[in-house]
Amino acid sequence: MDEFWPLFGLRLAFRDVVLRPMRESDLPHLAAVLPDDVGHDPRLALFGSQSFAENERRLFCQGYWKSLGAWDPASWVLHFVVSWRGEDVGVQTLEGENFPALRTVDSASWLVREARGRGVGVAMRTAMLQFAFGELGAVAAITSATVANAASLGVSRRVGYRENGVSRIVDTGGDVVELQHFRLTAAEWPGAGTTVTGFPPCRPWFGLGG
Repeated sequence: MDEFWPLFGLRLAFRDVVLRPMRESDLPHLAAVLPDDVGHDPRLALFGSQSFAENERRLFCQGYWKSLGAWDPASWVLHFVVSWRGEDVGVQTLEGENFPALRTVDSASWLVREARGRGVGVAMRTAMLQFAFGELGAVAAITSATVANAASLGVSRRVGYRENGVSRIVDTGGDVVELQHFRLTAAEWPGAGTTVTGFPPCRPWFGLGG
C-alpha cells in the first residue's frame, strides 16, 4: 500500500517522541489501550448491544477508516501514532478543513495514563505544530478541550496557544459542558527542533505544489 499512500512514510520526531501515521495493523493495540476518558463525538450512534468500552473502541476504529476513505487535499484528517521510548502510547490527530484556502489546522490527542505527566503531551503537540507551521505552511492552529480537562488545557497553554472563547456542547455522557477554545498563529510560533522525514511525496495530498 505504501507505493500509492506515501503518507505512511512520514515521520515527525521531537526529543524522545516519534509520530508516524496510523496503520490498520495498529488498531488492535491502540483500541485495547484506549483510555476511558477519551470520549467521542456525541452525535455518533452507540449500539445497545455493546458496552460503553466496546462502543468507544468501535468508534475509534471507524474514525480511522473514515479518515482514509474520505481523504481529500481540501479536507483531511491524519491520525499519528505516538511512540515514546519505543512504546506506542497514544494518538495525535491533525486535520485541515478547506486547508488550501484557510491554512488552518485543528487537532486532538490522547495518551495512555502511564505516559501522562512526563512531558509526552507537550512533545507530541510540539512536533505536530512544527510540522503544521513548517512543512504544511499553516497560518493558524486551533484546538479545544472541556474546561474540566485540566491536563489538555495545560498542554495547550504550555505550547503557546491563546484562549479564544468558550462554547457549550453536549458531551459523551449527555451532559452540557463548557468547551474552551484556543488559537495559535504562525507568527506567534517560536519554532522547534522537530525532525521531519518522508514529507516531499506527501505534498500533493495536502493541496500543496509538488
